[in-house]
Amino acid sequence: MEIVLYILTTVLTFIVMEVVTWCTHKFVMHGFLWVLHADHHEPKYPHVFEKNDAFFVIFAIPSILLLYFGISPELNYLFFIGLGILFYGIAYFLVHDVLIHQRFKWFKNIKNKYLLALRKAHKIHHKNMGKEDGECFGMLLVPKKYFRQN
Repeated sequence: MEIVLYILTTVLTFIVMEVVTWCTHKFVMHGFLWVLHADHHEPKYPHVFEKNDAFFVIFAIPSILLLYFGISPELNYLFFIGLGILFYGIAYFLVHDVLIHQRFKWFKNIKNKYLLALRKAHKIHHKNMGKEDGECFGMLLVPKKYFRQN
């Protein structure tokens, strides 16, 4: 029974991270930490790393701490919260950096309707170069209107 609770904790944390990501993207990245996020909205950013990549570290810190305290002094639920954050971070990297922005050319010929809608929604987000008036701040949840445009 305990293993089921740990799995549910991990899955629920992963799901909650989509809400956390949306709120962080809208109110923090497009708010008081725009200074770190602005270069991400520049077309064809010329460097390997962006200031925006600092957000990977910002999100990794709580995950690492939760993983650490989740095994000390013995395995507990904190580990599985940290694991859910870690899994979301991996998904974010694969979806956002690899699939959408193609910082790595691993998935070039995607034909999946969901993934195409996801790319379209993110493209709309980047259409607005400024801090205000953005849309589509999440990563995995895509408004239905972007499915119809494919």
